[in-house]
Amino acid sequence: MDTVLLRRIYALIAVEHGSRRAHLVGVSAHPTGEWTAQAARNLMMDLGDRVTSIKFLLRDRDSRFTRAFDAVFAADNIQSLTSPPRAPRANAICERMIGTLRRELLDKILVVNEHHLRRILTVYLHHFNTARPHRTLGQLAPVQAETQSPPMINLADHPVHRRPILGGLTNEYHLVA
Repeated sequence: MDTVLLRRIYALIAVEHGSRRAHLVGVSAHPTGEWTAQAARNLMMDLGDRVTSIKFLLRDRDSRFTRAFDAVFAADNIQSLTSPPRAPRANAICERMIGTLRRELLDKILVVNEHHLRRILTVYLHHFNTARPHRTLGQLAPVQAETQSPPMINLADHPVHRRPILGGLTNEYHLVA
C-alpha cells in the first residue's frame, strides 16, 4: 500500500481457510524476517486454543518469511507450505482477501501513515469478521458461521437500520427490534 506521501507500507494478514476469519498480524514500513517472526508469535498468542485446529500454513515465497517464521508454527505442529511460483490460484483465498481489501477499502481511502493504515484495517477486519456476509458461508459472517445457520427472514416484515463503517465507506445493516 502506498501512502499519500508516496511511502510504501506493508500489512501482514492471516486468513483462516475454513472460517474465512481474517487477522491483522502487523503493519510496517520496513518489514524484515525478524518482524515477520515476531508477528507470527503474536498471531499464535492471539489465536489461543484455536491453534490446535490448525494443521497447515500456506504462504508465499517472500524472503521475509524466514526459518524463524516457520519455526514459530512448527513449534505447534503446524506445517508451513509455500505456494508454487507464479501460481495465484494455489492460494486463492489469500488472493481473494487481497482483492477484497483493495476493492472495498484501500482503493477508496487515502492512507497517511502506518498508524492510520493499522486503524482502518482494524475497523474493516472487525466488520469483515462480524458483519460482512460471505457466499461460501451461506451469507453469514465468519463469526456467525461458527455458531449459527442462515436465518430465514422476510425483510418486508422488519425495518432495517443502516450503520456506516469508516465514515460511510461501507455499511452494516441490522434488523430493528
